[in-house]
Amino acid sequence: MKRRPALVGAVVTLAGAAVGLFVSAAAGAARDEASSSSGYPTPTTKGARWVNTWTAMPQSTELADMPPPPFTRNNRVFADATLRQTLRVSVGGRFTRIRLSNAFGGTDLPITAVSVALPADGRAGADAIVPGSTRRVTFGGRAGIDIAKGAQAVSDPLEFEVRPGSNLTVTLYLADGQASGSITSHPGSRTTSYMLAGDHLDDSDLPGATAVDHWYFLSGVETWSKGTTAAAVMLGDSLTDGRGSTTNMNDRWPDRLLNRLQSRPATSDIAILNQAAGGNRVLHDGPGPNALARLDRDVLAQSGVRWLLVFQGINDIPDGTSESSAQQVTADLIAAYQQIITRAHAQGIRVYGATLTPFGGNSYDDAAGFHESSRRAVNEWIRTSSRFDAVIDFDQVVRDPHNPRRLSPAYDVGDHLHLNPAGYQALADAVPVKLFQQAPAPPGFTLPSNN
Repeated sequence: MKRRPALVGAVVTLAGAAVGLFVSAAAGAARDEASSSSGYPTPTTKGARWVNTWTAMPQSTELADMPPPPFTRNNRVFADATLRQTLRVSVGGRFTRIRLSNAFGGTDLPITAVSVALPADGRAGADAIVPGSTRRVTFGGRAGIDIAKGAQAVSDPLEFEVRPGSNLTVTLYLADGQASGSITSHPGSRTTSYMLAGDHLDDSDLPGATAVDHWYFLSGVETWSKGTTAAAVMLGDSLTDGRGSTTNMNDRWPDRLLNRLQSRPATSDIAILNQAAGGNRVLHDGPGPNALARLDRDVLAQSGVRWLLVFQGINDIPDGTSESSAQQVTADLIAAYQQIITRAHAQGIRVYGATLTPFGGNSYDDAAGFHESSRRAVNEWIRTSSRFDAVIDFDQVVRDPHNPRRLSPAYDVGDHLHLNPAGYQALADAVPVKLFQQAPAPPGFTLPSNN
């Protein structure tokens, strides 16, 4: 039976040595009591689990986004250098873990030391930290780790409380640096990071540091969470990555959606994970692997995911340069969406589809109208196919009512493709919070469909 969508605007049980890493026996009882009083689960809380509270899609770093000299020289990056970065978590917790990625590194990545701290004044993009808030991060009890080429590393659990929606500082020191011109980053951070020669891991500020608006090596943060805490992944491109939003203000539409969820007790334990990148496509590689290729890494392998919202496909549409090729792109996108739905459903994840927003007047628009026809055909399928578990009509929300192939001037950042902060707020407001109710999957949820 078809499900008609609503069309609308480490291990839980730790044993042996792992327990020692999680919380020392000497302080265990006191910390358990403190954790209970704060509302966060303890290491022994029944049903507690790790849930990602923040993510950034790992990408291969293009030349323009590499660290500037002297942090890149002689085919080596960040040699004897400190890198300080801030990020905004979704849900809070008393115990955290950091994820570092070497997915696109040309060699092993030797991390000498890592610390976490509270940023000065709680600000995103701050180079200073609150004095005395620094805690060292370990990996298997060691200060650092060599991350194999193509791999990731997850830190030991650290007792470091983060509050919902707060900013966190992560500082890395690399003594030897990475001996490659190929490194892993997330260029569209919309958040300022800082780099400084020498070991300044625990310094309260970094005077004279070089500032860039990119993240390097960081790919995730997890919190030890109640069994009711869960995550929703936003799979997308630059419109979800936040092009047109304000640097260091966290006003991308997923950030604004998080604000809405946090304001309601019933949804305050929902993490929003932004797994988007500028230029990313569904069908073919571009800046980062295509959505079909990265689905396992960026969605299915993330901790605690129960929902997936797909808002992607605009960057694929210009591949249709004739009527027949535009029709083929449309068909291929629809087939790809069905693959994403099938693979996510197999893991018990509900999948929501968002319609593609207008690009009339942008270079993606073509005089013959093939691209606009493709966009409308894709949107019609999203709205009417009943394949998604729900549909959010972003197209209707931000288009110009007098010229539906264009964005509303009130939401257009100026390039007729990306949105300004008001536009991103409109997208966030269009996502019903009821979509994140934690209800059992309906009968037949994981069965294949012939549609």
